[in-house]
Amino acid sequence: MKFIVSSGMLLKNLQAISGVLNTSTPLPILEDFLFDIVEGELTISASDLETTMTTKMNVEAKENGKIAIPARILLDTLKTFPEQPLTFTIKSETFAIELSSDYGKYNLSGQDGEEFPRIPVIEDVQTLEMPTNVLSEAINKTVFATGNDELRPVMTGVFFQLNKDNITFVATDAHKLVRYRRNDLKSKTETSFILPKKPLNLLKNTLPAEDTKVSINYNNSNAFFSFNNISLICRLIDGRYPNYEAVIPKENPNALTVDRIAFLNSIKRVSIFSNKSTHQVRLKITGSELQVSAEDLDFANAANEKMNCSYVGEDMEIGFNARFMVDMLSNLSTNEVLVEMSTPNRAGLLLEAPSERNSDEDILMLVMPVMLNS
Repeated sequence: MKFIVSSGMLLKNLQAISGVLNTSTPLPILEDFLFDIVEGELTISASDLETTMTTKMNVEAKENGKIAIPARILLDTLKTFPEQPLTFTIKSETFAIELSSDYGKYNLSGQDGEEFPRIPVIEDVQTLEMPTNVLSEAINKTVFATGNDELRPVMTGVFFQLNKDNITFVATDAHKLVRYRRNDLKSKTETSFILPKKPLNLLKNTLPAEDTKVSINYNNSNAFFSFNNISLICRLIDGRYPNYEAVIPKENPNALTVDRIAFLNSIKRVSIFSNKSTHQVRLKITGSELQVSAEDLDFANAANEKMNCSYVGEDMEIGFNARFMVDMLSNLSTNEVLVEMSTPNRAGLLLEAPSERNSDEDILMLVMPVMLNS
């Protein structure tokens, strides 16, 4: 088996799918890329059994064939080449690979492509299309709020809730929650599924910036995403997602409106002086003044800043985890942010300022308070 391919195009395609590869895997062949040539079209696959990504490109080849090629050595080699044609010659009996470039020849050992795990074929699917920029935005706005607790696997992914009026994306780790709703997307059938974090991050890194569509096919066990020449198939998380609407407080009489970037930078600075285990920052709101403070009694560290705000409600003090607040404020996009609260021991809501909201999207972020030091 022999084929000729552009070094630059090959590297670009391999880098697009290489994020699937795990450094430690029970199957050594999963450290390889699967190259499958059919009538001059090369399909390259990478898999960790749970998630598989494939990409397609045209090559110069006279015969069909399959070979598994070690991923790390191939990527490292391609990165050193300027743009040029590369010739791969594979011995079908031993799976030995000879790579020829303008500079010389390189030999490495491959494996039988037939031993590569079969890529799942999705049957009985339902289909949904959405713009790539919308899916990318939904992932960015939610994936940071997913949990890492393997004992609660449903919380380690993003909940996709498809309705006839909108599509909602939800993520929570029980300390923070994000609900991102798109009113400009609709589904013919009402259903829901939970997508794991890893394939979502892979999608986030490979979705094109240009305004194209991504096709999503799904059934009870898998989801299949395809755009341009790339496809990703992943196993869904099995389980019932918690009733997230029940934890969102409905009555929040205290409303703080503040410049988002100024608030974010203040929390970043002040949190440097906070306790390293709780990351607690204290918000004290009196009239139109907001005080952001933190202290670490063990080291006698403390910081206090004041800023102007617009506030409706009773004067109050409330504590939050600075890391959660930074994550949330960084993932909102309006100039001003609205923080709705009821009491110091109930969850606070972060919302985009009403005057800046986009009617196509609705985002709500919830953060649980932390107990204030007396």
